[in-house]
Amino acid sequence: MHRKRPFKADMKYTKLGNSDLTVSRICLGCMGFGEAEKGMHKWTLPYEETKKIIDHAWENGITFYDTAMAYQGGTSEEFVGRALKDVRTQAVIATKYTPRRGELLEQFSGREWIEKCLNDSLQRLGTDYIDLYIMHSWDYNTPVYETMAGLNDAVKAGKVRAIGISNCYAWQLAKANALAEKNGFAKFVSIQSHYNLLAREDERELRSLCLEDNIAMTPYSALAAGRLSRLPQETSKRLELDAYAKYKYDATAEADEKVIMRVHELAERKGVSMTEISLAWLLTKVTAPVAGATKTSHIDGAAKAADLELSREETDYLEELYVPHAPVGVLAQSTWQKQPR
Repeated sequence: MHRKRPFKADMKYTKLGNSDLTVSRICLGCMGFGEAEKGMHKWTLPYEETKKIIDHAWENGITFYDTAMAYQGGTSEEFVGRALKDVRTQAVIATKYTPRRGELLEQFSGREWIEKCLNDSLQRLGTDYIDLYIMHSWDYNTPVYETMAGLNDAVKAGKVRAIGISNCYAWQLAKANALAEKNGFAKFVSIQSHYNLLAREDERELRSLCLEDNIAMTPYSALAAGRLSRLPQETSKRLELDAYAKYKYDATAEADEKVIMRVHELAERKGVSMTEISLAWLLTKVTAPVAGATKTSHIDGAAKAADLELSREETDYLEELYVPHAPVGVLAQSTWQKQPR
């Protein structure tokens, strides 16, 4: 049975940068879906639970879904494709490919690798096209021209509607799009970076570039792996098992806790959840935050955030105690990612 597109009064929709894609202002992050034994995360959900959450997201007006070939050995893509099969033409599906490293540098050219990854993702998703195809991180081992040419091939072939990038610096995004414009290639319409109330380094350069060039910001870790949705003493299965999130946030936990407590204080004052406050703040800065969910209740808070407006005084109050943070995750690793050819 085909379901109609759920344009709900309390969900907002917008164009994704310079593309023709219309997306809900909340994107459901799908890293928490997939077979737990096939990836780095042990807290992910099996298909039946995945389907319930995606169905609930759809009924709450969320039409934008983000996954990746790297999530749980590709099983996240499989689950997402199956769950959205009946509404495929109304849903906006984003997935990401992982740039070549190690032995893959000798086995495939940059363009060959993009084509292989894309075709594999199309098969796992069970679709003929991907709405937004994202390079998962800056490719230090492939010339920029070759990368942009390969992605342009995918757009010209009708397999991809728009392209985006994740985990890069402002200069890299500007360089790639300048080269694409010079050569008549498709340009990146979006950037998926690490941006939330506890990680605001994108405000130094990247956000200004995106505002200037109408590049959509769709940040991941919108709730800092759950830290912005609960009090510091509260816990969850993911909080206990997600070693990568611990690597990103544990070093700044003391400074971050002060911000988290302000989120809690404002949530109490307004009679809403911490999730709503954290995402409502991020929605004043970006196009569509990527918010993960492993319970249907997580969807409720995320969906309500799209209709919650904060005053300038409230946003200033949330931002006041932020202190500079060193790059973490992929950006922190960029100095050793380039390999000899």
